[in-house]
Amino acid sequence: MSLQTLNSLLWNQRQLLETLLFKLEEEQLLLTSGRSRWLPRATTEVEAVVEQLREAELARAIESSSVCTELGIDPDAPLSEVAANAPTQWQDILAGHRVALIQLTSEIGQVSSSNRELLSSSQRAIAETLSHLEATTATYTEQGTATSVETNPRLFDQNL
Repeated sequence: MSLQTLNSLLWNQRQLLETLLFKLEEEQLLLTSGRSRWLPRATTEVEAVVEQLREAELARAIESSSVCTELGIDPDAPLSEVAANAPTQWQDILAGHRVALIQLTSEIGQVSSSNRELLSSSQRAIAETLSHLEATTATYTEQGTATSVETNPRLFDQNL
């Protein structure tokens, strides 16, 4: 039976998810510290792990389908059903993989969401800063149509 192969593939997938979580936390540290120099590199590393995860998921799905056929259940059965129908010695192992995968996926979702919020707030701050540097300011007339008002930079002599 190919449960041993499925077990190995699940371990690999867990390790890749842990690596992804680590890379996302690295990215978060860069975002919170304002050290944007390494952000493109961190993003590239995250993308590389995501690609490896896609390949690992495909291999796991193929092997899982084969195991399901051997167990006499639907080839697209979820891991919980595979664990429930597996021989006794494999049930706890597969259930453990399922719990770990759910936990890692949840943590990755939380860190990803936090990173998106940090990136979004950084983008807004940059846009606001740049808008103050522009020579014109967008506004509306009394009729509600858009117009631009030219603003000139002003220097103040603080010694007065």
